[in-house]
Amino acid sequence: MRPSIARAATPELPRWRARLVLFGVAAAFVVLAGRALWLQALNDDFLQRKGESRYSRVLEIGASRGMIVDRNNEPLAISTPVESVAARPADVEAQPADLRRLALLLGVSQEELREKLADTRRDHVYLKRQLPPEQAERVVQLGIPGVFLQREHRRYYPAGEVMAHIVGFTNIDNKGQEAIELAFEDRLAGRPGSRRVIRDRLGRVVEDVESIRAPQNGEKLILSIDARIQNLAFRELRDAVAAHRAKAGGIVVLDAQSGEVLAMANLPTYNPNNRGKLDAQRTRNRVITDLFEPGSTLKPFTAAAAIEAGLYQAGTVIQTAPGRMTIGSHTINDVHPQGALTVAQVIQKSSNVGTAKMGLAMPSETLWDMFHRTGFGAPPRSGFPGEVSGRLRAHSSWRPIEQATMSYGYGISVSLMQLARAYTVFSSDGKLYPVSLLRRDGPPEGTQVISAQTAQAVRHMLEMAAQPGGTAPGAQVAGYTVAGKTGTARKLEGKGYATNRYVASFVGFAPATRPRIIIAVMIDEPSAGQHYGGAVAAPVFSLVAAGALRMLAVPPDAPGRTTVLAPADAPLIKEDV
Repeated sequence: MRPSIARAATPELPRWRARLVLFGVAAAFVVLAGRALWLQALNDDFLQRKGESRYSRVLEIGASRGMIVDRNNEPLAISTPVESVAARPADVEAQPADLRRLALLLGVSQEELREKLADTRRDHVYLKRQLPPEQAERVVQLGIPGVFLQREHRRYYPAGEVMAHIVGFTNIDNKGQEAIELAFEDRLAGRPGSRRVIRDRLGRVVEDVESIRAPQNGEKLILSIDARIQNLAFRELRDAVAAHRAKAGGIVVLDAQSGEVLAMANLPTYNPNNRGKLDAQRTRNRVITDLFEPGSTLKPFTAAAAIEAGLYQAGTVIQTAPGRMTIGSHTINDVHPQGALTVAQVIQKSSNVGTAKMGLAMPSETLWDMFHRTGFGAPPRSGFPGEVSGRLRAHSSWRPIEQATMSYGYGISVSLMQLARAYTVFSSDGKLYPVSLLRRDGPPEGTQVISAQTAQAVRHMLEMAAQPGGTAPGAQVAGYTVAGKTGTARKLEGKGYATNRYVASFVGFAPATRPRIIIAVMIDEPSAGQHYGGAVAAPVFSLVAAGALRMLAVPPDAPGRTTVLAPADAPLIKEDV
């Protein structure tokens, strides 16, 4: 075939088609270039966010919880760093074998692990909180993408069960749950910060980009507690509860000059470092939250009210024979019937009849006013969570028998903290001081409740009660004068009072000439044979006072005096209130 014939057989394309294709390609390039310019130069936020979402994270920087220390800077609660295992479900790349090993290492089931990782919309999920360092390191060695460690803090309590009811504890999120940890949560917690970081595909931080907000650590809290006295008080209370086979016990030690709480212990107790199995009955601070009828420890306030009203003096004689007193269908008895007693001897011997006669000699409002002004029926405002106000009924509803029994501590309920605080009236020449669980820089302003003369007169009566012939010679301390009052109250049972269940108590202060400490002791249901406050609670006071006075370097006010105990064959001065 000839060339001319071949050229004629080939069709010729129109020129406009080529130009159209060229224009279309050029237009596509223009659109792409415009789009690229728009996304990368004019409106790059979208791509920036998409890119950053794959490697950039904003992490919370936890604030360190404030340390809690005693008045001498002894640590009571500290925060230690621990590692938690977390994950970003969308980034997790794990084979079944990897999940099996991770579940085994964390001590959780594979099903639980899969449930936590199932929701890929979640940016962060904890797989296991607060691991020991060696266990956390083994998790890292697994190298599972999307699983990483996160630094947290765990609370540690060096004193354990000794300080448990004072300091309390935090939950796994480091939030206060009980006692001081809860009461001062705002001051202890601090404020967390945040930072922007770059993570790799394994969830590891490879670069810090910027700090968004710096964390503010919690405040250091200085308590009024003296760890030395606390250990002493706890030990002696524990021994007394065990020796008397008691159901429970409580003790509080106050600074008589400032109202600061130097020690506060309860039994049964618990270990705040082991939060796994906490019994609510053990975490209860009985000193502040539990109520009981104070019995004879309230008699000094009746005497003070009678003296303030001008009806009696310390030497006024009251006839208590034949040791019983009938009011309507009720009879009041003395365990040891006496004859004529002075007001001072009524307190020394703890005569129910003598106290009831004083109580009935004044208007009910006068007695109620004394109880009310010394803090009964109102919370002590210590700042401690769960503190109770007690029960003090309006005087207008008192019947004569109720006024009589109220005068010696029945029909009124108080906490041990209220009782200890009320005794500041007798240790401070008539002033009631507020209590504090935080260390004070100086003595607070007290409220004058009774005159200094009345306070000194009652103080002398309380000193007589702690000497031979009184109900509490077991409270004496060698080298020091002691003043205090016992209580032995029957417990409520149904609509009446139990015949074999008691609360034995003692409240006192030392040295009696210039009080430095006030100690209140309560032993609940002693069952080893003795149940009187003078035999059960007063010896605890003696042991704690002796040690505390030495620790505080209080000079003896009777240096040549040894403990004056009653003769071995002397009968125990008993009381039944």
